[in-house]
Amino acid sequence: MKTNMGSTDRIIRIVLAIVFAALYFTGTVTGTFGIVLVVLGAVFLATSAIGFCPLYSIFGMNTCKK
Repeated sequence: MKTNMGSTDRIIRIVLAIVFAALYFTGTVTGTFGIVLVVLGAVFLATSAIGFCPLYSIFGMNTCKK
């Protein structure tokens, strides 16, 4: 896997994952929508950790400045 995410993109995803987790664990968002947000947050964290987004490769996007 070739890195296709830049540092700004990774930071934004990490911040969103933290916000999604906070919304769920404080009880602000519950039910199915809350679970979807937690799963999306986990995906954001995973893609940020490895620096690769499968959807970016499908659509030919690249935010990495190499």
